[in-house]
Amino acid sequence: MSAAQKLKNIVPLLDRVLVQRIKPQQQTASGIFIPEKAQEALNEGVIVAVGKGALNKEGKHIPLQVNAGDKVLLPPYGGNPVKVHGEEYLLFRDSELLAKVVE
Repeated sequence: MSAAQKLKNIVPLLDRVLVQRIKPQQQTASGIFIPEKAQEALNEGVIVAVGKGALNKEGKHIPLQVNAGDKVLLPPYGGNPVKVHGEEYLLFRDSELLAKVVE
């Protein structure tokens, strides 16, 4: 089952986004495996799902600054962990994301 099918039923509310953290490198260029405790936690992630946006005073949705598939920089702490079929995701507000990575 692909990640998209697993998360089809999860739709973040308002200005929240669902992020999958990018996994750190598990092996060096020369082929040596890095133990989990020595791996650095990367502060990058990929947006998996987005909400409709926060509401303004008139009740209209304010569009989010990111879309599904965007690569973003995450704060070192924060986000609500969500586990779906053994995979861990983080739920952030749009305003909590630090930056959008444009490649």
